[in-house]
Amino acid sequence: MSSSATAPPAPSRLPRIVAASLIGTTIEWYDFFLYGSAAALVFNKLFFPESDPLVGTLLSFLTYAVGFAARPLGALVFGHYGDRLGRKKLLVLSLLMMGGATCAIGLLPTHAGVGTAAPLLLTTLRLIQGFALGGEWGGAVLLVSEHGDPRRRGFWASWPQTGAPAGQLLATGVLSLLTAVLSDRAFDSWGWRIPFLLSGVLVVVGLWIRLSVDESPVFREALARAEARKAAQRGSGDGEGTEKLPLVSVLRHHWRDVLVAMGARMAENISYYVLTAFILVYATTAAEVSDQTALNAVLIASAVHFAVIPAWGALSDRLGRRPVYLLGAAGVGLWMFPFFRLTDTGDFGLLVVAVTVGLVLHGAMYAPQAAFFSEMFATRMRYSGASIGAQFASVAAGAPAPLIATALLSDYGSGTPIALYVIGAAVLTLIAVGAAKETRHRDLAAVGPADTTAEAPAPATDARPA
Repeated sequence: MSSSATAPPAPSRLPRIVAASLIGTTIEWYDFFLYGSAAALVFNKLFFPESDPLVGTLLSFLTYAVGFAARPLGALVFGHYGDRLGRKKLLVLSLLMMGGATCAIGLLPTHAGVGTAAPLLLTTLRLIQGFALGGEWGGAVLLVSEHGDPRRRGFWASWPQTGAPAGQLLATGVLSLLTAVLSDRAFDSWGWRIPFLLSGVLVVVGLWIRLSVDESPVFREALARAEARKAAQRGSGDGEGTEKLPLVSVLRHHWRDVLVAMGARMAENISYYVLTAFILVYATTAAEVSDQTALNAVLIASAVHFAVIPAWGALSDRLGRRPVYLLGAAGVGLWMFPFFRLTDTGDFGLLVVAVTVGLVLHGAMYAPQAAFFSEMFATRMRYSGASIGAQFASVAAGAPAPLIATALLSDYGSGTPIALYVIGAAVLTLIAVGAAKETRHRDLAAVGPADTTAEAPAPATDARPA
């Protein structure tokens, strides 16, 4: 193992790498969450006007869920090339794809203009968004994890995770401002397009920062070993080598880790979309608060969420990834009944408490997730493994969460069955993470099966830093 791979990066370099990952994930999540908020507030009226309001919301959230369906494909494609070509190139591509699709949504004609072509075009652009986001997350967290000080990996790797609440904060803030200064008629007519078009400006800034960082040193060393091995095999007449595709290697050597990652995401993913997307529907229908009130509550809670994620990440460096993650999963499950009780009051202060506490507990899962998933996989299959585990779970978790929650609300008219739905997800996560091994002391530069030969067993990688 090369000592250079595990040495902490230069102090002036790491903040720039963190900033590049953070701004990229913030823009990507801004684009993604902007769609979710718009789906709850206006898309049901603009793209599905022939349906009654709640059915229109269901159809709107269905196009929202379609974006999740494309995320596993994005994880496979971006993961494959990210493990072959490097993290940086794929992160630039994902940012361009997401930003382009979001700007195009802002230019779409509505159902009143082009009829059924409008929701079809909307769905196509949503698929592109999902494909791009499926490749973004893995690359962003790996770029930081593989550069960072192993003793503080949980803290540094949690910063790209703050891109989710930052994007939520930005998207909700822009929508909240527009709904405050525009009439309902003006917002539904043209105001909703503004935040989508603003994405183009954000992408230019994100590309400028992201292009300025270096490729992961851990990946460069693993790639150099693979090239040297191929050259030696060619020189000895043994052919071109036996390196497998990253996906094949992941399924061969890390299938248990993929299942753990998928299980770990159940409570984290489902609870997040109930707390941030579905709440806009529940609060405005069951609790009868205004759109502005619901948006403001999510806005405040997202700011707190942003602040606590690095703190949870730092705690995972001291206590381990599993204890912090288990605390978050149990906490979210226990909070669901109080969450709906507080929301039902219609009181703004209690609504803020309900969403904020939920997101603080969610952060205990989300913060260590980046380091936890990165530490499960060998370098030349890490992008694929982390992305597959995270994004395949999103199809069963985050994708249908607002849809299922809205259907349960329609059928039962209360938050109780929705709370039980989230509690069930929390139980699955507790089982998955409880069965996992602690990864806090693993060395990301340790040679794994994809870094030697495809047939080699995975070595022990629990090297503990002094």
